Amino acid sequence: MLNAEKRKTFLLLIPVVLVLVAYVLYPSIETLFESFKKNGIFSIQNYTDFFGPKAEANLEALWNSVYISLLSVFFSALIGVPLAYIFNRYNFPGRQFFSNIAIMPIVLPSLVGVMAFMFLYGEAGLVPNFIRDLFNLSEVPFSIGGVTGILLVHAYTMYPYFYMTTSSALNNIDPSLEEAAYNLGSSKFKVFWKVTFPLLTPGLVAAALLVFMVSMASFSAPFLLAGGYRVLSLQVYFSKINGDLEMAATQSVILSVVSISFLLFMRWYQGRKDYRMASKGIGAHRSEVNNPVLKWTMVTLGIVAMIVLLLPHVTLLILSLVPEGAWTWQTYPTNFSLENFILLFEDPNIWDPVRNSLIMAFLACIGVFIFGIITSYALVKRSFIGKNLLDILVMIPWALPATVVGMNLILAFNESSPFSFGNVLVGTFWILPLAYFVRFIPLVVRSTTAVLEQMDDSIEEAAQNLGAKWFYTFRRVVIPIIMPGVLSGTLLAFVQAVGEFPTSVLLYTIGNRPISIEIMNQLRMFNIGQAAAYGMIQVGLIAIVMYASYKFFGVKAENTL
Repeated sequence: MLNAEKRKTFLLLIPVVLVLVAYVLYPSIETLFESFKKNGIFSIQNYTDFFGPKAEANLEALWNSVYISLLSVFFSALIGVPLAYIFNRYNFPGRQFFSNIAIMPIVLPSLVGVMAFMFLYGEAGLVPNFIRDLFNLSEVPFSIGGVTGILLVHAYTMYPYFYMTTSSALNNIDPSLEEAAYNLGSSKFKVFWKVTFPLLTPGLVAAALLVFMVSMASFSAPFLLAGGYRVLSLQVYFSKINGDLEMAATQSVILSVVSISFLLFMRWYQGRKDYRMASKGIGAHRSEVNNPVLKWTMVTLGIVAMIVLLLPHVTLLILSLVPEGAWTWQTYPTNFSLENFILLFEDPNIWDPVRNSLIMAFLACIGVFIFGIITSYALVKRSFIGKNLLDILVMIPWALPATVVGMNLILAFNESSPFSFGNVLVGTFWILPLAYFVRFIPLVVRSTTAVLEQMDDSIEEAAQNLGAKWFYTFRRVVIPIIMPGVLSGTLLAFVQAVGEFPTSVLLYTIGNRPISIEIMNQLRMFNIGQAAAYGMIQVGLIAIVMYASYKFFGVKAENTL
């Protein structure tokens, strides 16, 4: 017979294991099996085709994906880390305002960000044409596109991950460590390189992983900006729409192997040294910038950076005010109205994608909220055989690109199974909420686990010693303590789900198409104003959630990573 504690652990683990096996492990295994089929027969032909002499397109796409992702990590770090260091270590006029503006790109979903950059810096974009007219040039001086365009969009939308994780790490460094190095005669550069930078490593590794995974799954930037430029996420999509699910499965497996290999490499790199501090200081100390020339140079640079960072948002707003058919041959839009927003609220068909996104994101977040609490508590506060395996299963959706998660669900649930209660989920409304749920499990589990690890076991034991039942203690003591961590992960999941595009483009139907898909549809019909209006709705929803999370729950953006 099991004792009381083991029985509680067993009961906690039953739903956790069932969910992970049914919606994470089983779909991944189905994709792996599918990749070894050719015309329904077991074969390695798909891998031979992928790596063989006739597979130049696949190998080119694989190399391009890795190449773009590594460069995205580099450029995002090149922008995010220095910005975080300047804003967290130096005090100058407007510092707090500029530091808040620095995270603005995070409210732009990937597709919306690409759209804004197209109309801002593309060949027909506002900025190149403005410069051409200003200097009376015969043609536009520049336009983004190809690899340069992809990297520019990636660096802009992804550097906040480095900025926020570095900011959080800098604020947790004990100032006395750096002061001791200065007192021993070290230069500022040497102190940064030998003391500060190594302590930032865990945060930098986390940001690098996130940027690499997002870049590997990037769909909208290559699709809209680079034309025929091949990346593996697009190859998976094209194989799927061409009906070649076996090759799509093979490409998904290759994409998974690359992403998981990078994850393991970064974990190995982080694990080479111990980055813990023996003491905790009073927090980061900011140096006052007293040199007038340096001070106002930093203020000027801050203003210029603010303008550059906010231009995509302003462009999106301007485009959303352009009525349908009012901007055709003109260089700049000249007619503005609220027509696109009025249609959103008057025409049910136009409002449907907004409603779908809200409902599906809400359903997914309810799931990850409950699942995250139970799973995190089991991983941190319970002892059982297979804990490391369970932790790996939880993190698999984090390691896999969004397109792979989508393909996994297609191959697992395009026919009835016990895990879909005998129904075919592909082609139904429920496949997208399930996809969002699976994609964002790690966000909630990781943020909740971080809080639970800081909670002293004696708090729970004290409540039980006073006669409280376990469930009462869990509900009235544990949950209130861990709620900030749960909410931070859940709110980030909601923000990501509202703007999710790579998974949605593989799984959506007419009945559940989300905002991101409708934006793409409107762009295809050259209805720029309506596409931008949908984009503004997405940005507004994300901004409201982030503001509410900070105002009412005290959850800052950097705490959600």
